[in-house]
Amino acid sequence: MTSANPERARGTCFVVMGFGKKTDFESGRTLDLDKSYKNMIKPAVEAASLQCIRADEIVHSGLIDLPMYQQLLTADVVVADLSTSNKNAFYELGVRHALRPYTTVVIAEDGIKTFPFDVNHVVVRQYHHLGEDIGFEEVMRFRQELTAAIVEIMKKHPPDKDSPVYTFLGELAPPTLAAMRAAAEAPPSPGGAVRGVPQSESLAAAGPGAAAPAFAAPASGATHSMIMQLVEEAQKRGDFVEAKRLLSGVREEIKREAPDRPEDPDIVQRLALVTYKSEKPSREAALRDARALLATLDPDTSNDTETLGLWGAVHKRLWDETRGSMYLDDAIRAYERGFCLRNDYYNGINFAYLLNVRAANSADPGAAIADFVQARRVRKEVLSICDRWLGSNSAPDGQAATPEAVEKYKERRYWVLATLGEAWWGLGDETQAQKWLEEAYRDVPTPWMRKSTEEQIEKLTALLEDSPLKYLSPATSP
Repeated sequence: MTSANPERARGTCFVVMGFGKKTDFESGRTLDLDKSYKNMIKPAVEAASLQCIRADEIVHSGLIDLPMYQQLLTADVVVADLSTSNKNAFYELGVRHALRPYTTVVIAEDGIKTFPFDVNHVVVRQYHHLGEDIGFEEVMRFRQELTAAIVEIMKKHPPDKDSPVYTFLGELAPPTLAAMRAAAEAPPSPGGAVRGVPQSESLAAAGPGAAAPAFAAPASGATHSMIMQLVEEAQKRGDFVEAKRLLSGVREEIKREAPDRPEDPDIVQRLALVTYKSEKPSREAALRDARALLATLDPDTSNDTETLGLWGAVHKRLWDETRGSMYLDDAIRAYERGFCLRNDYYNGINFAYLLNVRAANSADPGAAIADFVQARRVRKEVLSICDRWLGSNSAPDGQAATPEAVEKYKERRYWVLATLGEAWWGLGDETQAQKWLEEAYRDVPTPWMRKSTEEQIEKLTALLEDSPLKYLSPATSP
């Protein structure tokens, strides 16, 4: 299906979902929700001749809450994506179900095995997400399914009830706004609003099929998605100072508008990343600034694997800079928890490496042996994870082989192969290690990636040369 001309769109669809990359705590996978929105949801909505709006696309002055609630009330259709069990999405779906008896479509990535009781009797249309991207065939399949669902509910007058609130409380009437009766009786103005009645009120009276506006501030404003695109572009060209400036501005704006609101984890995580990569005003100062940012997300108790991965990376680098043992211990705890939650090769190989670092710097032979042995066990798990990835992921081909998809596959494959090489190296099998490292180097996407791997192998070699296992007799050696 092809997208409709936005100028011919006969109404609006508000999309409720998370932004960017979010971790599904049930499966441990990280999903790029922007790919779900841009590749599937928005094209499907536009193919149904509706204007598609997500909260980060609303240009507004002041808090986002007002236009969000207006859209939940007045949008002709709401699509709610519950992937990663996003708390805000569940809440906003509940608000929509309380406000409107019909025209709400619920979708989710199929990684959610069980839905909460209050949602498990609602129709949920599911799609398969690969994490970093979505396969072309699945994109096209789900686009058609979602477009057909929207077209079907828009054809019926009145539509079938899809809100459990109005289904079970059959006599309940939807809420009314002031002047609704006058709005229903008065002729519409050229701009679509009823004379003398605010646009949000006239739309609530109009019922399904009426066009709802994008609630916007002056055209000079920039949407959240526009700013985040500038951040991504700055990161790609290595301008971390500019990325930091942009993200700091977004964070300060949010704090100014809602000083009591908890920090947005996605903003803080991205800001921490570009802060330590900027190495301004110095490498150590940048790391400490990033650490202070991440501390606002309670990393000691958080189960957000993105927060834990960044917390580990910052403390690993602070150890390199200062040799402070507390930084090493914090890095190990973060990578260990991230590995337990996600069962992934990134956290696993870093966890194993830092165990070797601590073993080499321990004054207690027993503790050193324990860390060394645990590092070997973790590497064996990492080998299995990497083998499974290679067995279940192939290079994009056909129409799915966009330059972006091919580039991402090559980068991920390189790190999987390099991780296999490092894991075998850490286990003392240099033959297997060289085999995988040579395969990784044959198609390395950028030179810095190989340099990073070679530096890690060099450091690991030095750590392994003075193995604490030499103090064990052959009979007790693992």
